[in-house]
Amino acid sequence: MALELEGTIRQFLGVQSGTSARGEWVKQEFVLDYPDGNYTSQAVFLAWGQDKVKELEKFKVGDKVKVSFNLKSREYNGRWYTDIQIWRIAPAGAAPAAPAPVAPAPSVEDMPAADLPEDDLPF
Repeated sequence: MALELEGTIRQFLGVQSGTSARGEWVKQEFVLDYPDGNYTSQAVFLAWGQDKVKELEKFKVGDKVKVSFNLKSREYNGRWYTDIQIWRIAPAGAAPAAPAPVAPAPSVEDMPAADLPEDDLPF
């Protein structure tokens, strides 16, 4: 399930890294203030992987951003843990990247005139 939310970066938490059976990993969490009716709520988002952590460096506390994220839960020793894992972060109000324009298919009028006799039928 992919979700989106706009808000203001409130705080960056420290970068964490380590090594697991699958190799090295890095993550960073940040707190986002977002409007929730008449109030402001906070949520902690997770940037997982070197590329996402590097992407967070473009932003600072107070920046308005739009995050696209997935909710992920897992069970460990009878307790459930939920992460709000981002897969994209962009400045709020930024227009999505426009797709490349597609050239129209050529029509008969676009074809070059050939120097053919008027009656070029083979029969």
